[in-house]
Amino acid sequence: MQPIPIKTTVVGSLPFPGWLEFASMNLAQLGPTDVAEMIDDAVIAAIHDQVAAGLDVITDGEQTRLDFNLSFYGFIKGIQNDASETRKYGPPAHDQRGKNSIVALLSAPNGLGVVEEYKRLKRLAPVGQGLKMSIPGPYTLAGRLNPGEFYKDRWEITEAILPLVSKEIANLVALGCPEICIDEPSMSCYAYREDTKRFVDIFNRTVAPGVGKTRLSMHLCFGNYKGRSVGKKTIAPMLPDFLDMTVDELHSEMTILNFAEVNLLERFAEQFDVAVGVIDVKSYYIETAADVAERIRKILPYVPAEKLAVAPDCGLSQTARWATKLKLKAMCDGAKLVRGEV
Repeated sequence: MQPIPIKTTVVGSLPFPGWLEFASMNLAQLGPTDVAEMIDDAVIAAIHDQVAAGLDVITDGEQTRLDFNLSFYGFIKGIQNDASETRKYGPPAHDQRGKNSIVALLSAPNGLGVVEEYKRLKRLAPVGQGLKMSIPGPYTLAGRLNPGEFYKDRWEITEAILPLVSKEIANLVALGCPEICIDEPSMSCYAYREDTKRFVDIFNRTVAPGVGKTRLSMHLCFGNYKGRSVGKKTIAPMLPDFLDMTVDELHSEMTILNFAEVNLLERFAEQFDVAVGVIDVKSYYIETAADVAERIRKILPYVPAEKLAVAPDCGLSQTARWATKLKLKAMCDGAKLVRGEV
């Protein structure tokens, strides 16, 4: 199949509809059938918003996740939330997400829930629509867990989580999931100070069950907690080691960098397809199609159109739904403008 030039996609998350947030705070008033219907309706809404915008590849909007990675702790046995550590007031920052203690060896006997999410997406999405599922990688998942009696540091926790993620990937592959995106923002946030070769080894072992069996993509960003970044905003430290990732497509934020390092994308394009952030999810300036087209033209000298996908910088869970719909439509319209040129 011919690749779609300047393919349009998203990272994974979309904002919750307001009614879903309200219902989630009042679950005691709902029965099991109500909850199942609510979940389907939320995913249908996410699908609608993406299809209406014109996206080539969509997700379920991560509508069943209360957080892109913390929700997974509910599937992993051996974790106890430490609510007392969480800062309750003041400006938003990552410490408000809290930490969790490990009280037993980590396991996920019933999986991590992504298989069920994919089955739902496939059942509800239009026939022929490009689909992908996102799952956080083990290093990122280890980030809010306190080492203790069972694991001495984040690296050991990562190794304990790695087979749990790998098994979920294997199960998605067995179901024919056409694309699996591994979210590892912690790797891009800390590439400037940690062992990047170790990151590559962890990633490659994690995705091993999917290599050659599905399309594998990787999302790298600088964090997005309530519209705030957390990492050092530069992709330079990822090179050259990240070129050894076993992946088909690598996604990087770029709009938040004001395209300052756009030339470095040429290095990534030597090894992978490249998804590039052309929408600022942390701003309520609504991009126009012309804005997006201008940004894409800045990328094309370094990434060929047939290897390029465009997406928002990061997931859209922290962006209001009204703005998300406008931004995605502008992104798709801008991509069409430049497709006509190339």
